[in-house]
Formats: sequence, structure tokens, C-alpha cells
Amino acid sequence: MEKMPFRERPGLRVATPAAERAVTSNWQEHLPVLSGAEVELRELRPSDAASLFTMVTTDEVARFISPPPTTIEGFENFIAWAHQQRSAGAFACFAVTLKGYNDTAIGIFQVRELEPGFATAEWGFAIGSAFWGTGVFRASADLVLDFAFETLGVHRLEARAAIRNGRGTAALRKLGAVQEGLLRKSFLRNGEYLDQALYTIVSEDWRTTREDRLNPRAHLRVH
Repeated sequence: MEKMPFRERPGLRVATPAAERAVTSNWQEHLPVLSGAEVELRELRPSDAASLFTMVTTDEVARFISPPPTTIEGFENFIAWAHQQRSAGAFACFAVTLKGYNDTAIGIFQVRELEPGFATAEWGFAIGSAFWGTGVFRASADLVLDFAFETLGVHRLEARAAIRNGRGTAALRKLGAVQEGLLRKSFLRNGEYLDQALYTIVSEDWRTTREDRLNPRAHLRVH
């Protein structure tokens, strides 16, 4: 699965002061570890640069994301910038790892603030293609959604996906995201402007989906 993980660049935005934020927690000091049955999401480390370079710069993964760094050093710079933005309270970026293999990043998930206090935020993701169809994406996405809505206090979570990216758009729909509109020729990739769809999950939707996920028998009808 892939989405747009490298939209932000240093110097493009001014972070809102932490005192103005509706939700405060120690995530700004260091991201928590998000643990599932088979995956573990943690803070990016400088040592992740090499594995991320291998995982997310392949043609199949990079096809529909903003151009990733082209060198290991570029990923090191991205990781350092992600830490700075997390400290400012504007951005959270997790490394995706497999349980028992915590030292190897196989992808990333990010959430960035679009308005003060994370009332509206955008998320993106990229997973190495070797792990597509294995359940790693869904397990990781559920953890990040819980973090976004519970810890960050997000009300509205947006994602933009190229219309041609059938795998990415299908993944968003399975998570309960609703397509709200078409962004015509809004994404420049390899010299071509692509149409994107805007998908959203609002907190009320997430709560319903989460209850169904945690208690799948709750909605069974007995005849």
C-alpha cells in the first residue's frame, strides 16, 4: 500500500506554538510505541535511513507518492526534520516494523497538522511492496488511527490519493474513509499532473468503526 509520505519540506510552514494546542501529551517529547499482534510502530531512528531507502524508493512504491529522498543521507535528513516537527507538535511520523524485528523499518505512517490543535489533519503512508497483502498495512493503519483520534484529538483526518492508485484508494475505503471530492490535476508526478480523490475519516466514523472492530458480534442479529 502506498500514499504520499513526503509532502512536507523544511521551511514551508510555521508550527503552531504548543500552548495553543487542544491536546497535549508527551508524544511531542517522544512518540509512543504502538503495538499490535504482528506489528510495532515506533519513532523513526537515524538507523532507519538505509532500510527505508530500500523499501520506499522502488518503482512500484514510489509511483504514487511525492518523490522520496534519492539517497540514504536524504532519508537521514528527513528523519531529523521529522523529529524537529514532532517536537514542535505539528507532525508525527512512525516507522513500521514487524514484531520481533524492531530494528528494521519496512515503511512509515505520518500524521501532520492542517489547523491548530490537530482539529483537521492529513495522513500518509508507504509500505515496502514485499509486505503488501500481508495484513501489515491494515494492522498499522488501525494503530495510527487510534493514535490520531485518541491522542492527537483529531476531528477530521484527510488523505489524498491518485485516482490511478487503485490499491491505495481501496485501502482507504476499507478503513472507512469517505470520498468527498475530486482534485483535478492536483498532483505532479514524473512530469504529469494526476487527478486525486480527497478521502476523509471524521471522529464519529472512527468511533463506530472502532467499536465494530473491537466487538464484531455487537451488530449480529438473532432471528
